[in-house]
Amino acid sequence: MSENIVDRVLQLLADTKDSNYKIAKATKISESAIGRYTRGLSRPTEANAILLQQYFNGMFTEIKTLQNIEFVQVPFVPIFAQGGYPSGYGDIEYIESLPTIPVIVDKKFKGNYRIFEVNGDSMDDGTRNAICDKDKLLCREVVKPLWQHKLHIKDWYFVIIHKSDGITLKQITDHNVENADILCHPLNENFTDFTLNLNDVVEIYNVIKIVDRNTRL
Repeated sequence: MSENIVDRVLQLLADTKDSNYKIAKATKISESAIGRYTRGLSRPTEANAILLQQYFNGMFTEIKTLQNIEFVQVPFVPIFAQGGYPSGYGDIEYIESLPTIPVIVDKKFKGNYRIFEVNGDSMDDGTRNAICDKDKLLCREVVKPLWQHKLHIKDWYFVIIHKSDGITLKQITDHNVENADILCHPLNENFTDFTLNLNDVVEIYNVIKIVDRNTRL
């Protein structure tokens, strides 16, 4: 893991007004370990640094209850905001500025969730598997340490946040672990496959489900 991330996490711990108890309860890191980090007595392990980064990025989302229905408020990235997302994804203030959409849950969310609005019809092949323009997708982040192993490409569609190419929604049909290339496949036959290198990618999300679809003719 990059030492810059560890240093960033330690700075966030120094700046936060959240108690060690609150952070420990959310992340399952012991309160004593967090105390050692804040006092400069030790540095987080890779696993704990990831958990703390997730905590400060709002990944441990508070589950709320309304009339016995549990839901979470998930940050929503609409089409008009997608141009700035690749540079603002790691900025807590930027994430907090995004609108949110309530999503009903039947079990505790684990990980970092976003809702992305689809821009374009490259994944619309006219079948039941189609993902259409303006659909809103609930997505869960695939954390970077997992990119070193073969992605579960047979199980999910992916939202990929590229440093220069922005946000794209595609099926991944091949992942070369050695050179970090992924082959991106659009369902719509009018579009062509292309390759991205994971070294140029800042975030990857599994598409969990469509949470809203525009049915206007």
